[in-house]
Amino acid sequence: MKIVSSYVREQKRYTKNDLKRMFSFDESGVEKFIKNLKSYGVLKSVKNHAKQLEMSDLMDEDIEVADETAESGDCLYVFTYVGIITCGSRIIKVYPKYLLSKECEPLMEMKQVIKVLERYSRSKEQIINVFNGDGENRSFNILAVILFFLNDYYEYGVYMNSQNVIEINGDGEILWGKTIDEGFALIEDNRPYYMELYTEKTIDDDMDYFKRLHECILTECSKQLCEAQLDQLFDMDALELTEETLSDFGNRDYILERIFKELSVQFNTHRQVLLKTIYTYISQDRKMLEEDDGISMYGTTTYYDVWETVCAEVFDNKLKTELGQLKMSVPLAEEFQDRKREDLLHIIGKPVWEGSDTLEEAEGTLIPDIISILQFDGADYFLIFDAKYYNLQLERGKALRGNPGVGDVTKQYLYQLAYQDFIKAHNIKTVKNCFLMPTEGEEIIKKGTVKLLMLEAFGLENIQIRQIPAAMLYDCYLARRKLDIGLLEL
Repeated sequence: MKIVSSYVREQKRYTKNDLKRMFSFDESGVEKFIKNLKSYGVLKSVKNHAKQLEMSDLMDEDIEVADETAESGDCLYVFTYVGIITCGSRIIKVYPKYLLSKECEPLMEMKQVIKVLERYSRSKEQIINVFNGDGENRSFNILAVILFFLNDYYEYGVYMNSQNVIEINGDGEILWGKTIDEGFALIEDNRPYYMELYTEKTIDDDMDYFKRLHECILTECSKQLCEAQLDQLFDMDALELTEETLSDFGNRDYILERIFKELSVQFNTHRQVLLKTIYTYISQDRKMLEEDDGISMYGTTTYYDVWETVCAEVFDNKLKTELGQLKMSVPLAEEFQDRKREDLLHIIGKPVWEGSDTLEEAEGTLIPDIISILQFDGADYFLIFDAKYYNLQLERGKALRGNPGVGDVTKQYLYQLAYQDFIKAHNIKTVKNCFLMPTEGEEIIKKGTVKLLMLEAFGLENIQIRQIPAAMLYDCYLARRKLDIGLLEL
């Protein structure tokens, strides 16, 4: 079976012929491929015209073409996903949209993105996505399960059952009760001396059925990852832990019955999760790269959430820090003392709805992405950041494109207004407002500003724009290190 693997860029417009060429399909094959990817929400179609070809973002106003129109060839196709997708023997490696110059294979950049996705998934405490889609589109996510097994092995090792062994004069813990009850003592000066001590130690059972089964599955999963040519991308070394195959452990029903019985006596939470995943893997009996309609994925359709999370951590977000724990050059102001257990998010006022005979406060309110408070030369700086996952075009002689809408701009001003009382109460003289956008470059770019004159007239800070090397932020995020905000030159 021939494996066809290709990189595509998120949000880039591709024609049907592009997809046919890149993934070696005939006409019927590519139509099935497109329909399958669309059913899982990782591919969208838009009208085929010159304006769409120039765009690097898929906006809400772009109207998706219906399936029957999409098959006519009068549309363009857009991947709304970042990560790895397998569809039969086709492997789609979708890299982020800001990597505009990477027409070849962006292996190093993609390896870093994969590590970011892995850490992001763990920080959000996401469970294993064993299945993709629902209903008729439900598909076993073999790639995610394989990666779970391999990552779990590197963190915890092989599934191991232990046995307690009692020895005489061994090096384990002395069993004084058994020694006194069953041992022979010599008495000297009214003190007993035992010549033989019963001891107990715990040993691993190397021939345990489930240890061997786990090793077999790990070896099989590693082989599948290598065959899919994804081992390098995920930085996984080949594992050859055993020469046994699944058939050596009995038929499928027998293996599942053994796992079910083991679950009933296993109370360790991690081992339970591992056993349940092994059960699913065995019961589905599916391998990667099989020629069927199944889709397997590792990544996200909401990479903007990943960018926001990375920016929030790297720029030391204080939005959910209690007021009493904020580090400022002055103590918490008297008027906020009774709210010192609240955080910066919850001191923003909520809409109040007043009727003729009622007064109600709404639940929702403004929610900034990132608030940072830092000290410089003894003064406090109040910084309002908004992580914007956009490819902004703001150059002389070119049309404005890839920019946040007026609603995003307005909200950014309102965030400052929402914190005005807090800022004044603590005599904070410097407030900065900034959009943070990714770039594939190596230097931070002072892109410019965006302003609304009607709000600037209220004395509010206009919004600066900084394009930040995504690789730089990812390095900090993966190392759990903060970035010096001074580098932004706000």
